Amino acid sequence: MIERMAEVVNADPAIQRWGRHMHETFLVEVGEDQYLVTVRAGRIESVEKGPHVMRSWRFAIRAGKECWGRFWEKLPAPGWHDLFALLRRRDAVFEGDQRVLFAYLLYLKLALAAPRRIAP
Repeated sequence: MIERMAEVVNADPAIQRWGRHMHETFLVEVGEDQYLVTVRAGRIESVEKGPHVMRSWRFAIRAGKECWGRFWEKLPAPGWHDLFALLRRRDAVFEGDQRVLFAYLLYLKLALAAPRRIAP
């Protein structure tokens, strides 16, 4: 699902507006798979699948494959619907420069939830 996140986010001007000042690269870990997501002015420039050795990123959001699978369902169940719900369940971990993560939190929530629109 995360591989198609750029296409969904870049087609939605409302999401892009929330990240219009964001120029960062961050890591999303889905189980054993790592993805570097590069954002420029709210548009996702790239989603690169790893493994990434010695690559730079500002913050990371890590969770298991099953956890992301439930998060990306078209209508996720309570407890699987939000990044903070995953964090509270201890299914997700935030690492790195969390000031940047929180500065663009709404953009990140919308962008990471965007793949739900194309969920089966």
